[in-house]
Amino acid sequence: MSVATATPQATSGKTTYLNHDKSIRSWLLTLDHKRIGLLYLSTIVVVFLAAGILALLVRIELLAPGRTIVDAQTYNQFFSLHGILMVFLVIVPSVPAILGNFIMPLHIGAIDVAFPRLNLASYYIFMVGGVLVVIAMVVGQIDTGWTFYTPYSSRLGAPVIFMTLAVFIAGFSSILTGMNFIVTIHKMRAPGLTWNRLPLFVWSIYATSIVQVLATPVIGITMLLLLLEKTLGIGIFDPAMGGDPILFQHFFWFYSHPAVYIMILPAFGIISELMGVFSRQEVMGYKFVALSSVAIAFLGFLVWGHHMFVSGQSTVSSVVFSLITYLIGIPTGVKVINWVGTMYKGSVSLKTPMLYALSFLFLFTIGGLTGVMLGVLGVDVHLHDTYFVVAHFHYVMMGGTIVALIGGLYYWWPKITGKLYNETLGRIGCLLVFVGFNTTFFTQFVLGSQGMPRRYYDYAEKYADLHALSTYGSWILAVGLFVALYTFIQSLMRGAPAPANPWGGASLEWTHTTSPPSPHNFEEQPIVTHGPYDYHHFYAGDGQSVEAELASRSEA
Repeated sequence: MSVATATPQATSGKTTYLNHDKSIRSWLLTLDHKRIGLLYLSTIVVVFLAAGILALLVRIELLAPGRTIVDAQTYNQFFSLHGILMVFLVIVPSVPAILGNFIMPLHIGAIDVAFPRLNLASYYIFMVGGVLVVIAMVVGQIDTGWTFYTPYSSRLGAPVIFMTLAVFIAGFSSILTGMNFIVTIHKMRAPGLTWNRLPLFVWSIYATSIVQVLATPVIGITMLLLLLEKTLGIGIFDPAMGGDPILFQHFFWFYSHPAVYIMILPAFGIISELMGVFSRQEVMGYKFVALSSVAIAFLGFLVWGHHMFVSGQSTVSSVVFSLITYLIGIPTGVKVINWVGTMYKGSVSLKTPMLYALSFLFLFTIGGLTGVMLGVLGVDVHLHDTYFVVAHFHYVMMGGTIVALIGGLYYWWPKITGKLYNETLGRIGCLLVFVGFNTTFFTQFVLGSQGMPRRYYDYAEKYADLHALSTYGSWILAVGLFVALYTFIQSLMRGAPAPANPWGGASLEWTHTTSPPSPHNFEEQPIVTHGPYDYHHFYAGDGQSVEAELASRSEA
């Protein structure tokens, strides 16, 4: 992807989006997509810390059979709140809200998103949802799990009302963000930036936005029906009032399986960027990778029933859902194969972002393959509601989305902050996360295959050693995440100034903006003449090696 002007220089003494107005009011009322992305980042990090602490408490309780630190009711609240916070307030919004907001307009050569005020409103709607979650935690006990399964949730009191209302309101933030991104990508691309030249991260955000707009209203309506049942006594899901609890499962999973792709599709886009840049290769099969994101988004609406194999649905329905589950593995496999192909014969640079990309490749492949296993009817009946499902879910969501998000933050950190970070600390943190994650959750595959049910407060002595090992792994994982957090904080306080293009990326945010960018992103409108991964064009001209070219650009 080439542009009309030369690569911008460092920002020393220049006005950037960070320093043009430093007042608190300017941040709270900002219409700048970059600042809104940072507002989301700060909020989601706080929620992630809270959800992570709850997860550690759950694992400490399961360190040994019997009571360890809390009673059974408190344990139920811990894992329920962990799931609700992590799914609805961290993993679903994280990549689109943070990196989608900050990077996507830069990627397409736009000065902002299509509707800046709607973008700010989306953030405050998200905050209202977060406040209602806190209120629900204060007023009573939430022990429904993150799925709110009826009839149990429909018979609980005020806390569930506040929590379901929180999910309902937070859903509007997701819908509005998706609409905003779709219009932005359609209408605000730079001249010459055709669909076949879009960065793969933009393709993933586009596919995610479609799912957000089409699927999120379903969970909103479901939560609204649950509220009406509780407040007006209308029989919808509660069989005691003539309702059908299986109907809730259909509504919930019709949203929640597409929501899996709201969580993971943006992560795919991040990994595509990292594989291309740090392999110094054009992403193999660009069109296949781009269209596979759209295919995954479409097929994600057709497989919700594989969560309900043991719910009593018809055999024909179960077989159909099982077959479609196999089908959705094809576009996902396309991405994995093409990422590996991109690295083949490439000049792979093992910087911290690339280490996270390789970690993602390993962890998500395990998560995806075990997902196909759970799509097999005969296997799922035995593994349903065991720790095998817990491990699969975390390999996809934590090993996929969160690992990719951290890798993306490392990659774009110099662009976001204008600061470089300590590479050694970044690599140590990645190693600890990788080792801790696998120790925690691969152990749970073994537990599940041996019959250990999920969500149980207590367990038989034969599971004690594996539970203890899983808990020890969670401590290693927590240390790795705190090392990553410390690396970012240290960078803000003492990091060296970052050049405009420290990685040698060929997309617009690297070639045509400063680090950090100016308030309006670009000094002049970029003109796009090549694709985002055309490194042969980008480094052509003087015959230097990539490394020498990067060194000269950094010195400049």
